[in-house]
Amino acid sequence: MHIEPGVLNASKVIYANVTAVSALMAYLPPLLRRPHEIVKIALAAVFFSLFMQAFHMPVGPSELHFVGASAVYFVFGFLPALFGFGAGLLLQGLLFEPQDLVHLGVNFLSLAVPLIAVHSLGGRQYFADRASKPKLSWAAIAKFDAAYYAGVVGMVGFWLALGNEATPFASWALFAASYTPLILCEPVFTYATLKLLGKLDPANPVRAATAVNALAVA
Repeated sequence: MHIEPGVLNASKVIYANVTAVSALMAYLPPLLRRPHEIVKIALAAVFFSLFMQAFHMPVGPSELHFVGASAVYFVFGFLPALFGFGAGLLLQGLLFEPQDLVHLGVNFLSLAVPLIAVHSLGGRQYFADRASKPKLSWAAIAKFDAAYYAGVVGMVGFWLALGNEATPFASWALFAASYTPLILCEPVFTYATLKLLGKLDPANPVRAATAVNALAVA
């Protein structure tokens, strides 16, 4: 999902950076009302960075990564995932891929816009503070991942369409198709992680550092 340096001109990168900062600022007030989420943000950023480094390979005009989106989202919650993606991309750029810092705002939006969309359209119901909230099943996680990664490849296509040079549709389609194995594998990893955390005592510090207590995992 990375957009390589040189694909976008400087003005478009600036617009993307301003939009990325504005998106984070919009969600800053609810975060300030929940300062305990900062620990979850730090953990989300670290795990996201590790996932990204664990598996990544060039495909077509971008890269295929094991993002761990549903794992980060359902284990830590929406705000930690959103801010964790930004902090994780920054951490990854500083430690492993300094050239990616050029498109930090661009790459953040590629992850954040789909996350905001899937959270608003359905994900938030699993964190609802009510007894009648739906149970989170493997199938629900799979639907979340499918919708999320469709958004990610759509965002990559959007950036490429704004690029300095035309990108062949076949190259983007190859990149989009490469996410199919991830959509099939990631829900299994996420569901197994949630079930494992669910076996811990609710007061366990490890479980308390996650959002698992707010979920009803099937």
